[in-house]
Amino acid sequence: MKKIVRIAALAVGLAAATAHAQNISIATGGTGGVYYPLGGGMAAVLSKYVAGMQATAEVTGGSVANLQLIGTGKPYIALSMADATLDAYAGKDKFTGKPVPVRTLAVLYPNRMHVVSITATGIKKMSDLKGKRLSTGSGGSATEVMAFRVIEAAGLDKDKDMTRERLGVAESVNALKDRKIDGFFWVGGLPTAAVTDLANSPGVTIQMVDHAELVPAMNKKYGNLYVKDRIPKEIYKGMTADNQQATVMNILIAHEKMDDKTAYTIVKTLFDKREDLIRAHKEAENIKLENQKTEASSVPWHPGAIKFFAEKGIKIGN
Repeated sequence: MKKIVRIAALAVGLAAATAHAQNISIATGGTGGVYYPLGGGMAAVLSKYVAGMQATAEVTGGSVANLQLIGTGKPYIALSMADATLDAYAGKDKFTGKPVPVRTLAVLYPNRMHVVSITATGIKKMSDLKGKRLSTGSGGSATEVMAFRVIEAAGLDKDKDMTRERLGVAESVNALKDRKIDGFFWVGGLPTAAVTDLANSPGVTIQMVDHAELVPAMNKKYGNLYVKDRIPKEIYKGMTADNQQATVMNILIAHEKMDDKTAYTIVKTLFDKREDLIRAHKEAENIKLENQKTEASSVPWHPGAIKFFAEKGIKIGN
């Protein structure tokens, strides 16, 4: 009789566990960037430390594709750039007529625009891009969104002044090595593995193109989304000076209908286990409580996230 009771109790327990099992996908980016390894670290942390949650990192085209996935209402969280997220929330640009009810879970790390070439092309400044073959990022990426804005602010026409390819960062590096393109745009954290690979390639000297002076024009048209920043010369082999560039913040996002408890648990776990994330990618060092500010997000915050940060003494309002 006791054995039957134990079996029955086990069956009830398994049924309850199944009922509370929660599968969640983390939309990241291409394998050569930062989103994918960092998102993989997040998936590992959530799967390990949240009872009943099984999280999986997905390779995607980047921010725009991630926002489209959020818009499906399926159980996704995603990494995204603040500018593309604002476009999605407002139903602009690539989201015209299709606004996404997105909410911020956390501010992550700064995403730095890389305008990359090699010395053999003769490209040194933005005006040198005219007439060249360039990759402006994969289709469905926020790299493409920001690349177009940088090109526009430089007084160039993305359709008439260059031959454009739509490649991810790893594909862009390979194409540049093979001289199928002359340069590429990439928005990512430091260091980006694919750019490191280019800089370390034999017979190649990397050339980073300064463009920080374009930030005021970009902000005048698109809002105060961008800041003047720099990539230190120590980051990539072959750099002879700091690269003066434009930066935008990365944020972790979810659909507005994600329940508050789930959102709270996700944010709490990621901050509690931040050291695990740093082991996945060093950019996680920038995921700090002091960076969580109302104005740091381009869209409203999720109530579950607001609750967690309030417990840490951080007041966030929408």
